[in-house]
Amino acid sequence: MVDHLARAARDGDVTGAAQFLAAGTEVDAPGSTGRTALDLAVHAGHAGTVRVLLAAGADPRQQAGQYGESTPLCLAVMHGYTAVAEVLLQAGAPTGAQGRMSYVPLVLAATPAEHGHPPSVDLLLRHGADINGVMKGKTPLEWAATFGQARMVQHLLTRGAIPTASPEVRYQQRRR
Repeated sequence: MVDHLARAARDGDVTGAAQFLAAGTEVDAPGSTGRTALDLAVHAGHAGTVRVLLAAGADPRQQAGQYGESTPLCLAVMHGYTAVAEVLLQAGAPTGAQGRMSYVPLVLAATPAEHGHPPSVDLLLRHGADINGVMKGKTPLEWAATFGQARMVQHLLTRGAIPTASPEVRYQQRRR
């Protein structure tokens, strides 16, 4: 039953997922691939299925990703699935560092692809994400600049990001 739920979630089959849940399938049980239905629905960008799974008690803070290195919110914003991220945030997903790798969702929304995902960035900021939060020693603005994403740098600046000295300069200053 768990694999059937996982398949329905991956395929965006809201009706099928609801039927398997109504039949008693454990919502957060990993399937034979080691991934949960929520993980697979988020990865595929199916907001409706994510909503059904969360309503059935799926944990929005669970480990996600191929190796359990991430969280559902991190996956959603990294792929630019803003509607999925909205559902997760409404269900209580945190905006700060999370997952085994301590990923910061705002950094992941700001840095993938050529220009990042401005709608996901804006969504996270509306839900209280710290625009100057740090992941691996850099703010979202610094990460965007590191990847040469001029549009995202401008976007973050207009949203209130504070320019800082480079991470190397900050490191030197802390050592003094």
